[in-house]
Amino acid sequence: MKTDLPLSLSRRAAIARFGGGLGTLGLLASLPGVASALPNAASPLRALPHFRPRAKRVIHLFMNGGPFGPDFFDPKPDLTKFAGQRPEGADLRTERPTGGLLPVPFKFSNHGKSGLPVSDLLPLTAQFADDLCVLRSVYTDNPNHGPALLLMNNGTMTPRVPAMGSWCSYGLGTENANLPSYVVLCPGRPVRFSILWTSAFLPSQHGGSYINHSNLDPKAMIPWLHNPRTAPDAQRKQLDLLGEMNREHLATRGGADAALQGRIEAMETAYRMQFAATDAFDITRESAAVRETYGKGHFANGCLMARRLAERGVRFIQVYYGNGQPWDTHSNHDPSTRTLGKDIDRPIAALLGDLKQRGLLEDTLVVWGGEFGRTPVSENGNGRDHNPHGFCMFLAGGGAKGGMSYGETDSFGFKAVENRMHVHDLHATLLHLLGVDHEKLTFRYAGRDFRLTDVHGNVARGILT
Repeated sequence: MKTDLPLSLSRRAAIARFGGGLGTLGLLASLPGVASALPNAASPLRALPHFRPRAKRVIHLFMNGGPFGPDFFDPKPDLTKFAGQRPEGADLRTERPTGGLLPVPFKFSNHGKSGLPVSDLLPLTAQFADDLCVLRSVYTDNPNHGPALLLMNNGTMTPRVPAMGSWCSYGLGTENANLPSYVVLCPGRPVRFSILWTSAFLPSQHGGSYINHSNLDPKAMIPWLHNPRTAPDAQRKQLDLLGEMNREHLATRGGADAALQGRIEAMETAYRMQFAATDAFDITRESAAVRETYGKGHFANGCLMARRLAERGVRFIQVYYGNGQPWDTHSNHDPSTRTLGKDIDRPIAALLGDLKQRGLLEDTLVVWGGEFGRTPVSENGNGRDHNPHGFCMFLAGGGAKGGMSYGETDSFGFKAVENRMHVHDLHATLLHLLGVDHEKLTFRYAGRDFRLTDVHGNVARGILT
């Protein structure tokens, strides 16, 4: 729907009086926000949450490419016992040709009061075993990265639908009007990934605000964060004028233009972010001791930044492990996984400990996992293929029971066989923990009601506190 302003010459002259371009307001295309001070800026679903939420916010640690559960949280001794063989149950169809069972060289031990098994890849994270709810029986519908990424992040394999973070923003709004409600931290310029945090047909202010945290300077991280030509008070006057004009234009369209309303709100958030974002995204303001606890590297920095955003009221935060599929171990699986495990262990443990120490873990839901898992059978001799049939994730905090595993895969870790949990069930459960009935969080578009879980999804009540 076209929403460009029909400006008269007098109005154009009025804009010209403020001088310069829109500067920070250019952020509206890439840094949408929510819940501005304007009237009617809150979520239209004012009845939400539907019931008492256990979690107020989500931190999604996304291992793009797909980790292998039996390397981390799902011990399978039969992989060693029958190594090289291909017994019944290990012959499921996968994306590529595979060989016999590939053993896991990593050792498991029980941790915490719960005795939850965790491998030696994650010795620091294992210290929080009693806070982890390990999902061993998640499954998805497609073994290819593209469709699986869409299903995990957007709830369907069809492109151009809203991301789960956008649904959470749309339904619940934000606790901080000075920052976006949905932030995506991913190093590099992952253009082909941007569809995974789109607002699609939801109002544009609910789209994920992509932050390239390769450079830790907030001014480099966030384009046009500061306007070098126009002072804040002049920008405020400029924005007030644009807001007045936009509201006049809205009135001529019956006051119901979601695209234009989203544009107004995005401009407001962009203006306020000049002052809030410099603080929120600047991890150099943390003490040396805290930064040492998290470690170094893009994932460590992303986890620390996620904590800072969580405590400032951002609703949904995603931390992508790298740009591409770094967990896509089709060859050299064991050495690659050892490196990956070492790289995520310290930051995840630091994040959980930091949230816990600050009293945030009880209402912050931390989610870990990829778009699918990997096969127990070998590919290229020492690699593992994609496996949609059964894989591991974990939840921590936010009303998920700690110190437990939920569901089981078969004796080789190939297929979910007990308490099977489809991605739709995972999304239904996440929304439930946020106080949202997934069947009622809908948006009407193109003649039908859409929702994150489509027409599926069951809440896994066995993991709720």
